[in-house]
Amino acid sequence: MTATPPVLHAPADIRPLTALRFLAAAWVVVYAFWPDLNVGVLPHAVAKGYLGVEVFFVLSGFILCHVYLEAFGTKRSDYGGFLWARLARVYPLHLFTLFGVIALGLAATVAGMSLDANMLDWASLPANLAMVHAWGLAPEAAFNHPSWSISAEWFAYLAFPVFAAAAWRMRNRPWIALAATAAFIPAIYLVFEALAGFPLTQATIRWGALRIVPCFAYGCALYLIYRRGPITRPGLLAGVAALGLMAAAALGAPDAVIVLAAGLMILGLAALPNSRAGVMASAPAVYLGEISYSVYMVCIPVKLVTVNLAARLTGSGDAGLAFPIWIALVLSVPVVAAVTYHLVEKPARGWLRARRPGRKRVLPPTANSPVEGFQGSKTIV
Repeated sequence: MTATPPVLHAPADIRPLTALRFLAAAWVVVYAFWPDLNVGVLPHAVAKGYLGVEVFFVLSGFILCHVYLEAFGTKRSDYGGFLWARLARVYPLHLFTLFGVIALGLAATVAGMSLDANMLDWASLPANLAMVHAWGLAPEAAFNHPSWSISAEWFAYLAFPVFAAAAWRMRNRPWIALAATAAFIPAIYLVFEALAGFPLTQATIRWGALRIVPCFAYGCALYLIYRRGPITRPGLLAGVAALGLMAAAALGAPDAVIVLAAGLMILGLAALPNSRAGVMASAPAVYLGEISYSVYMVCIPVKLVTVNLAARLTGSGDAGLAFPIWIALVLSVPVVAAVTYHLVEKPARGWLRARRPGRKRVLPPTANSPVEGFQGSKTIV
């Protein structure tokens, strides 16, 4: 007889971290759209927008440890169930946007529009379908380019038992774990850039799977600090770290400084009770956090359609768009994301989770069930 895997109880609802996901996604969106704005300057804070992905990676390590570390550490984990839940979380929208970009590319080709030569690189399709295109297995950065980070996340999910084992061994020495991972980030950034000739934080298709490792490990170490608690004056920690992050980005500080500040902000926000988190725990902020994955994944498809259409209608060509038009296009991203979230991401995730191989069909949890907080929309992992 096969033993039934233990039920993992839902973690506390960390609303500020859900809201933070949207801010990270919005940073990436502004970074992606900025070249289409009719301005001749690129502020450092915008130029550093690619680091919104690093914020996601640190958050991912923190939240996955928050939900799964004890089960993996005490060997009560269901690795197959864990991977199925992760697949249900990311794959449906990845597949939807992948084929959406293919459809857009084919339509543009038929219409005689010029495309990036690598956008429809069919040799890269198998790696994209398998979510291994950031492992050095895709010839080109093709299709929906931001999905490289989902491939990197998939790598971290597969390797999570290794991260969890290391974190569990260090659970009684959290400050040592934090110091080690905090030192690892600038060290690997320096070594990688010296060897590769470009920053690890700008790696995508070729080294994206490596890019997530230091951030994910840092997130795990931050969770160990949170787990031991309590955090003294978490609001002050979150506020000072957020100001430090913004100042570092505005001044064009090294990427490692910004990533480390982001981690401290995450720790402070996580330790801050929802009742004291203000706007970061408000219903609108949390909802935007819930759709943040869709915001990130539809960003480039929306840009391809709206920027080209706006340029044709206004006759701006390569001169760039006026600010009112540009901001309208940027604001259209969360609108489209809300649609894909409700029509694709959320229902597909629920459908797949209910059909996990080897799992008995059960009734959905009631509103008072502790599972609802985990499978629902607040603490999204």
